[in-house]
Amino acid sequence: MVAVAFFVDFVAVGFFFYSYGVFFKAIAVEFGGSRLGVSLGLTITATVGAVAAPALGHALDRYPLKRIIAVGSTAMTLGFLTLSQVRTPLEFYLAIGAFIGFGASAMGGLATAKLVANWFTRKRGMALGIAATGISASGVVMPFVSAALIESLGWREGFLVYGVFTGLVVLPLVLLLVISKPEDVGLKPDGQLVDGTHAPENADAVPRMPVPILRDRNFWVLVAVIGLLFCCQSATLTHMVPRLTDTGIPLATASLVMSLCAGFGILGKLSFGWLSDYWKPRNAVWATVASQLLGQVLMFHDSLWAFAAGAAFFGFGMGGTVPMQGALIGRMFGRERFGKAMGSLRPAMFPLQIIGVPLAGWIFDVTGTYDPAFRLFLVLYVIAALVAMGFRAIGRAEL
Repeated sequence: MVAVAFFVDFVAVGFFFYSYGVFFKAIAVEFGGSRLGVSLGLTITATVGAVAAPALGHALDRYPLKRIIAVGSTAMTLGFLTLSQVRTPLEFYLAIGAFIGFGASAMGGLATAKLVANWFTRKRGMALGIAATGISASGVVMPFVSAALIESLGWREGFLVYGVFTGLVVLPLVLLLVISKPEDVGLKPDGQLVDGTHAPENADAVPRMPVPILRDRNFWVLVAVIGLLFCCQSATLTHMVPRLTDTGIPLATASLVMSLCAGFGILGKLSFGWLSDYWKPRNAVWATVASQLLGQVLMFHDSLWAFAAGAAFFGFGMGGTVPMQGALIGRMFGRERFGKAMGSLRPAMFPLQIIGVPLAGWIFDVTGTYDPAFRLFLVLYVIAALVAMGFRAIGRAEL
């Protein structure tokens, strides 16, 4: 199931989120040149995902995951095909809102994290890290593929190719391979037989009388920390290629820098996924913040090589966010409430998460530079590190 989650995340996140920055300027030129306007595309995607998340989280805990991921794959297919045909900004926003925002949440992210959490307890952080490398792997491949498609065919045709692939390849594989939980095939988490006598090590450390999710202090600390990180990360990734091409760097070269960032994200996901099984979460948060901060500082430099080094440090730290989030949710709420907790997290952190991308686009439109926006993000990283000090222990499990 880790391999299935890897592949689904590759498409669900990589085909749109990692590619969006490469499509960014072509779409802006098509619809009037405003970077705020194009940034709103991701804002709409995040808004729809946040609105749908509670219902999706509930459904993920209740219904077969295969059905939900298949519905998400169908929505993504329709979204890409529709994007290839839009002619006005309104049509563009409607296509993203009606299909991509919902499809990305139902297909990847929430669903794949739930799938992996169902199958692992002892090494959940590492398993989530390996699965989440599908996101970064797509980030290595897709920016360059997207740039090649845009330069050879056009941005509409690029989305058309993604829609056809999702519908003809991804959807059938989901229907064939996804199994919701190990008990469905005579296993327990971590590959144990149902009649096995050995209890899993480091099982979910949830209290006997669990605190309601929205009344749990750790939940709100996690909301603040992950929300602030996502705010900075989404803006950095979305505007990375435009920042580089604004300095005269060719689109293909800029896409390779983004691929470098995603490549180090793979290393970050594996490293932080493993560390999340052993470290106190606040230590993992501080480590990912430190790496991203260093990367952000280097990306202020005029040199392409310094910017590329910064993208590498940023990517390594960013890679830790997804497995760290999943490992913490599993540790706090267990696999039975994993979907509901993840579904509650998305809308709760939405006000923080949503700000970064459009704010950076608006600041560029007003000032002609991204620098003020990214100086602000440095401050937000420090705030996230301070907020992480608020995690408290659950029973004997230290947070």
